[in-house]
Amino acid sequence: MNHPTQLPGRRVGPDTDMLSAYVPLPGLGVLPINAFLIRAREPVLLDTGMAALRDDFMEALRDLIDPAALRWIWVTHADADHVGNLRAVLEAAPQARFVTNYLGIGKLGLQMLPLERSHMIHPGQTLHVGDRDLLALRPPVYDAPETMAAFDSHSGTLFSSDCFGAVMQRPAESAAAIAPAALQDGLSLWATIDAPWLAQTGRAQLAAAVRPLRDLEPRQILGSHLPPAAGIDDRLFAGLEAALTAPIFNGPVPRALRETVEAGEPVVA
Repeated sequence: MNHPTQLPGRRVGPDTDMLSAYVPLPGLGVLPINAFLIRAREPVLLDTGMAALRDDFMEALRDLIDPAALRWIWVTHADADHVGNLRAVLEAAPQARFVTNYLGIGKLGLQMLPLERSHMIHPGQTLHVGDRDLLALRPPVYDAPETMAAFDSHSGTLFSSDCFGAVMQRPAESAAAIAPAALQDGLSLWATIDAPWLAQTGRAQLAAAVRPLRDLEPRQILGSHLPPAAGIDDRLFAGLEAALTAPIFNGPVPRALRETVEAGEPVVA
């Protein structure tokens, strides 16, 4: 895969759809960038993809739902691959409000987004969306301090944001379809890229940080940078633990990166 590619939306749960794109990481592999649609009584879109694929993302979204029906846009954090199409979605969804916390509102305000359409909650609080509650959580691994994962009380699905992402050699239908050793290596690599501070964290501290997620006993984990994962929680947590002792990430060799830039291809990290 040489260019960012948006895939058609697909069902990943009884009332959950995934809008997935894949981007090449020069010298490393590929990384999924996922957004999710929860078909609640008040429909929720979690994240809005990357701007480089705006037309394809909006088409894939419209194939799943009329954006005008959206009521909430949950922003896990304000990185470009999560809010790249937020303005376009807001324009297409006049009744929707975007959900974030105090710091997220500050960051999105710097991007001149319409803060009058924001709804502020904080980790530990819930958002009622008609037929269920979404619990806001601070995941144990993140790269932006405003990050909020979400737990769907109705489906038992954990939307984990950047936590449990994995660099992959090729797209996969599910995380379980990736060979265990390759999955652990990909999880560990992504964690060292996305959360380099993990190298300064001890095993006891990490175990305490992941305990709230384990206690939820999610039926499925849907990460922003991982294919759907069900029944393999131990593998996912092992990938985080492996990052504690993984080599410090310094990026691909300069030549590979230079060739990508010269070819005019987006660089995502």
